[in-house]
Parts: sequence; structure tokens; C-alpha cells
Amino acid sequence: MGNGPVGNPTGKQVTLEQAAEAVRSYLGGYGPGRLELKEVMEFAWNFYAEIEEEDTGIHAMELLVDKYTGRVYPEQGPNMMWNAKYSMMSGMMGGPYRGGAVGGAMPVTPEQARTLAQQYLDSTVPGLTVAEADTFYGYYTLHTLEDGQVEGMLSVNGYTGAVWYHSWHGPFIAEKDFD
Repeated sequence: MGNGPVGNPTGKQVTLEQAAEAVRSYLGGYGPGRLELKEVMEFAWNFYAEIEEEDTGIHAMELLVDKYTGRVYPEQGPNMMWNAKYSMMSGMMGGPYRGGAVGGAMPVTPEQARTLAQQYLDSTVPGLTVAEADTFYGYYTLHTLEDGQVEGMLSVNGYTGAVWYHSWHGPFIAEKDFD
């Protein structure tokens, strides 16, 4: 899970639609009708997929798809370390960011997360802005924008306000929503 392409760089890349199908197949392991694919974004080094619980509308997890093999795996960073419901860390570590219960209110609101994210960008990458915050269990993820166009993303911890920039995607290429 380094900062560049994984797999066979001489092989033919999977398409955005093939990446979406791979994610849907992966989600089948959680049982029918439980989780749904909301968005696939293509970056230079991987595909990114955002998953939502069908019954609650809460974002469940973030997945990556290898551009050459089509292999689906959990995104590193906040998805693994801060996700209070769907990460291995929440089970192994007792869910340190849950605030007492999965799905409980986080002290950092979506608006505060957006402000913290913008302050981070202003100090590290001036000129970028953030879009609305998507709520996950324990954190928020926000797209970063350059001149109003998607550039990348970052996450804000819903309990501590810590910001984590997703540096492993590479330049943005395309996206498709699945609503």
C-alpha cells in the first residue's frame, strides 16, 4: 500500500466500471442489501470507492481497487484507524474513537470538520478548498478541490479534530456516482 501503483504496471488497467463491479462483488461478503456502492473515483494510482449502509444512509467504509489486478481492499489511513464500526482496529482496540457507542454523536460536527479541513489546507496547500463532509463512523471524509474541481481528499477525526490528507491516490482522473 505504498504511494504508487500496485500490481503489474505492464498489464492492462481495469476500467472504472470494472472497478465498480469488483467493489460490488467484495460487498457481497457482507450479505445482501446491507452495503451499497455510492461513488467510484479514478486516480492515477488506484480507484477509490465510497460505501454506504443501505438502512442508515451512514457512510460505512472506503475501499481501494488496484488499477491492474482489480483487487479490492480497505483504504489505509482513517478508514483503518478511525472507523469505529467497520475497521479491524475498532474491534482489536476496543473502538477508541467511538465515544461510547458505534453511531453515537461525534463531538466534532460536519461543519467544524469542514472548518478544520480548510484551516489545514490553508496552512499546507494554499489555494485548495474542501467540499461537504461525508460522515463515517468516527470521522469525516471531504473532497479537496482546486478551482472547484476534485483534486483529492482528506479526513477529519470526529472526536479529536485531527486531519489526515489522503496522499496515496495520485492525481484525480474521473468519478462516477451510484445513487
